[in-house]
Amino acid sequence: MNGCSRRAVAADVVFDGEKKHDDFAVVIEDAQIAALTPRSDLPSSIEVYNVPQGAWLAPGFIDIQVNGGGDVLFNADPTPAALAKIAQAHRKFGVTSFLPTLITDSDEAMVAALGAVGAVMAREPGILGIHLEGPFLSPQKPGVHRREFIRRPQAHHRQMLGAFREGVLLVTLAPEETPSGFIAELVAAGAKVSLGHSMATYEQTRAAMAEGLTGFTHLFNAMRPLSAREPGPVAAALESPRASYGMIVDGEHVAPAMLGLAMRGVGRPMVVSDAMPPVGGTKAEFDLLGARIVVRDGSCRTQEGALAGSSIEMASAVRNCVRLLGLPLEQARAQHLSTFHPATLIERPRNLRRGGLRRHFLRREVLIGRHRSLPKSAASSIQSNESRSEKLSAI
Repeated sequence: MNGCSRRAVAADVVFDGEKKHDDFAVVIEDAQIAALTPRSDLPSSIEVYNVPQGAWLAPGFIDIQVNGGGDVLFNADPTPAALAKIAQAHRKFGVTSFLPTLITDSDEAMVAALGAVGAVMAREPGILGIHLEGPFLSPQKPGVHRREFIRRPQAHHRQMLGAFREGVLLVTLAPEETPSGFIAELVAAGAKVSLGHSMATYEQTRAAMAEGLTGFTHLFNAMRPLSAREPGPVAAALESPRASYGMIVDGEHVAPAMLGLAMRGVGRPMVVSDAMPPVGGTKAEFDLLGARIVVRDGSCRTQEGALAGSSIEMASAVRNCVRLLGLPLEQARAQHLSTFHPATLIERPRNLRRGGLRRHFLRREVLIGRHRSLPKSAASSIQSNESRSEKLSAI
């Protein structure tokens, strides 16, 4: 911002995560939000960027399941440089915080991924930690995960995971494939635990929740289905106010009627992208641990036609909450599908856990409206010199 620490961004509508403010502005000092104020109350001395007419200014998205972006797959390149490219690719779609996600892989890949995240977090504050989706999964529900890498936890896995202290550690696992007490051990070490790729029964799921499991990874997908005599993980998730369950709202992974059912649960629904390298990239094909994945009709699929992650980004996923589920935009935001609920699950960042655009919060905002992108001059004029401040993105 031209070296000056105080600026304002004004919009027709500022949504603070709970309510709309018409013709308001966000005042920014360095990397923090200093105030929300009517545009008419701004002093004449402050430099103001007025966002495009009709756009909303709202809290940035938190995506806890990002496999890749910008033509980079985290599994294929678990390095700090790759993480920076992924972050850049998703930032322009409104994602200001995320968990890079490593799907089931070798122990060597897990060590490399944990090390890369630890090394990059200081200079990429949008990276909050890491999501390990596997390898402790059910071989009956592998999805596109390689079966030969699916395994039960061993002593060295406990040591590896227990030693990670650089940020959030979210572990997706199948409770029925782990020993009694393993989930409680992870939780005691500071990890967050989510059920996914699992054939757990309702009783097994409830037992895992009693040990501290609170998350459900891409609800409905790659898990025991809801049925009359075996309600399974889905019922356990929907009936618990402590449960947080991710949903891929792309119109392909889950039927809108099922997503609507999840929205009526008493738990915390979350929007996730499950994004693959094509998001923010230029290539429609990529290699996923030896399998060739192609984007066809907007979906990432194997040669056999199976879904393999998604090509959707968070901006479109939130938009689909309006278009496919019939939620008013303010309701989709007010329920915190892409902000408060994921932040609550991972308990980071704490200054985003109770709303969104608030005084003293880090500057993490996104524009929502008709405009697909900001002019280059406008975008550069509102980019902070502070590394902890993300650029506004139009979606």
